[in-house]
Amino acid sequence: MPSIRRIRYKFARAADDFAQFTADVIYDRRHGRGAEIMATCLYGLSFLFSGIVQLRWYLYEHRILRNKPLGCLVVVVGNLTVGGTGKTPVVEKIARTLTERGRKVAILSRGYKSKKEPLPKKLWRKLTHGTEAPPKIVSDGKTVLLDSDVAGDEPYMLARNLPGVVVLCDKNRVKAGSFAIRRFGCDTLILDDGFQYLPLKGRLNLLLVDKTNPFGNQHLLPRGILREPIKHLSRANYIFLTKSDGIRDDALLEMIRENNPKAEIIECAHKPQYLQSVNSAERLSLDVLKGARVGAFSGIASPESFENMLRDFGAEIRYNQRFLDHHRFTRYEIERLYRKAGKADLEMIVTTEKDAVRLFEDIQAPVPVYYLRLEIDILSGEEDFEGATERICRPRTKEPSMTRSPWSESPKGA
Repeated sequence: MPSIRRIRYKFARAADDFAQFTADVIYDRRHGRGAEIMATCLYGLSFLFSGIVQLRWYLYEHRILRNKPLGCLVVVVGNLTVGGTGKTPVVEKIARTLTERGRKVAILSRGYKSKKEPLPKKLWRKLTHGTEAPPKIVSDGKTVLLDSDVAGDEPYMLARNLPGVVVLCDKNRVKAGSFAIRRFGCDTLILDDGFQYLPLKGRLNLLLVDKTNPFGNQHLLPRGILREPIKHLSRANYIFLTKSDGIRDDALLEMIRENNPKAEIIECAHKPQYLQSVNSAERLSLDVLKGARVGAFSGIASPESFENMLRDFGAEIRYNQRFLDHHRFTRYEIERLYRKAGKADLEMIVTTEKDAVRLFEDIQAPVPVYYLRLEIDILSGEEDFEGATERICRPRTKEPSMTRSPWSESPKGA
C-alpha cells in the first residue's frame, strides 16, 4: 500500500506537470492539439491582462494614483518579462560597485515565495488596529538574519553574497525604503524586480532584456511572457542585454531604438566562475566538468541556459531533472532525486546557486553536490556602466526631510 507521503507526492507532481505544461505553452515549447487549445484560452486572458496594465499605467501617468518620494536616490532594476533575464547577478554587481564607492545601499525585494505573516496574526493586528508589521530584515549589512525559506531565494542569495548591503523584504517597497533610511541610514535604494512597482518612482531605471529570448512571442501574460507592452522600453535609462554572446543583433537593437532612442545599451554575459560545494567550503575549477558524468537539476525559468553551460564545459549530463521556477523542494523530492542520481553512475550533481539554498543539509547525496557560481561580465558598454555608477555616486545635494512613519525605529539612545 503506497505511503501517504508517496500519494501526496503524486498529487503534487500532477499539479506541477500541469503547471509545467502551461509554462511550456507560454514559452512556445509545447506543440500539438492540447497546446493549441491551451494557447487559445490564454490568448483571451491576455486581452484582459493588457487592459488592466494599461489602465494602471494611465492612472499613475496622469497622477490619479501618485507615487511617493523617499528623499534618497532610488535605482530600479527590472524587466518587461517574467523570469529568466538573470537579474540577481546584475543587482549583485550594481550593489557591490556602489558599496565599494561609498554609498550606503539597501536592496528592497518583495520576497517572492517567502513565508508570509500567518493569517490569524495578520487578522488580529488589523482588528486591533495594531502597528503595521515592519519589513523582514534579511541582512542588516553585517549578518544574514533569515534563511531562504523565510526570506525567499534571491534575497537570501543577495544577503549572503553582499556583506555591507542591507537587504529587506516587503511587498510594500515604500514602507521598506522608509525603514531602510530611518533604521540603517541608507542613501541608495535598489528596487529589485521593481520596473512594475509604480508607487515608488526610480530616478534611474535599469531594464534587463534577455538576448536569447528578449520578449518571447511578444504577447502579454498569460499567453506570453511580457508583463507590459514592448513600447514601455521607453521608460528605461539603461538597457542591459543579458546572456549575450557578444555577437551584434541588429534586429533586436533596431526594436529597442524604435521604442527608446536615448537609453544607453550595455551588453553583458553571465559568466560561470567555479563550482561551489553545497555542504562545504570546497571550490572546484570548471575544468573538472570536461568529460565528467554529471547529474543536473534546476528550478529556474530557463533551465536550458544552465544545462547548456554545463555542456559547454564538456560535461556529460546523464541525469537531468527540471522543476518549475522558484519551486520549493520537498524532502521526498530530493531523496527521490538523489536515489535516481545514484543509479546513473555519476561523478557529481550540479545545480544552480538559487536552487542550492533550498536543499536540505541533512539529506546525504550519493555523490558530491555543487552549484554553478555565475557573475556578470560586461562585454560592451563598460563606459556606460561606469557612467551610471558615477551618476549615482556623484556628490548629493541635501535631501528633503521625511515624515516619520509608524514602522520607523528610534535611534539608540534617543
